[in-house]
Amino acid sequence: MRVTKLPAFKVFVVLAIAVSMSACSMFGHKKDTNDTLPVDKLYAKAHDSMENADYAAAAKAYQRLIARFPSGNFNEQAQLDLAYSQYKDNQPDDAYSTINRFIKTYPTHPHVDYAYYLRGLINFDRTGGAMERLLQRNEAQTRRDQGFNLKAFDDFSELSRRFPDSAYTADARQRMIYLRNVLAQFEINVAEFYLRNKVYVGAANRAQYVIEHYQQAPQTGDALAILTRSYLSMDQKGLADQTRQVLALNYPDHPYLKDPNWPHSPSLIRKMIPFSGHH
Repeated sequence: MRVTKLPAFKVFVVLAIAVSMSACSMFGHKKDTNDTLPVDKLYAKAHDSMENADYAAAAKAYQRLIARFPSGNFNEQAQLDLAYSQYKDNQPDDAYSTINRFIKTYPTHPHVDYAYYLRGLINFDRTGGAMERLLQRNEAQTRRDQGFNLKAFDDFSELSRRFPDSAYTADARQRMIYLRNVLAQFEINVAEFYLRNKVYVGAANRAQYVIEHYQQAPQTGDALAILTRSYLSMDQKGLADQTRQVLALNYPDHPYLKDPNWPHSPSLIRKMIPFSGHH
């Protein structure tokens, strides 16, 4: 019997195919169980991953559930849990997009109060959450952070306004106080910068903004002091006198009042004007 010799190239191709088929039979391609599980089992799997702090795996499973089952209670809850998993997995842009879409799609959902709270948390944590870091960041980053702080404040404010009895409202209000103080401090930092560089109108405007918008913040006394100094530097002695009276009445121990570099006005012996700004 005659044996035909295969060319070397053909032998190589045949061997490659044989090896490939053998590998497939040995190891196979494992199917992703997210593509085969029923909705309740898939949700349970995603939820277990989230509970075990495997947020990347949880997000993947929730996304698959949402894609495979585009409606129903499991889908809606999966969207909320997906946003939380993305938030905890340090994916704030994805988390914000997910929760924002949920709020727009389900404005009357029983858990929409949580959605507003989570949206506030996502923005709140984008800046690192530490007030002292405000002074360590460059100007561009600081301004960007303030934008997120303002968004977080608005989110928490909307939650408080729409759902005053929500389980999340008390914490949201505490965070609003913190954010108010951070935002006020930012304005004070800018006002002091202007004052040092003799941009007195800019300093006065920033200080006035704090007085008008953040009256309950502890920085209000500093704002009144900066406003007084700005008026004195602009030779607006009447306005400076009036502002200093308000400072002395509301913050009698403020360091500015004892600063020898800034003269005391003799008109302070007149009746002092109470501070009546708004919240």
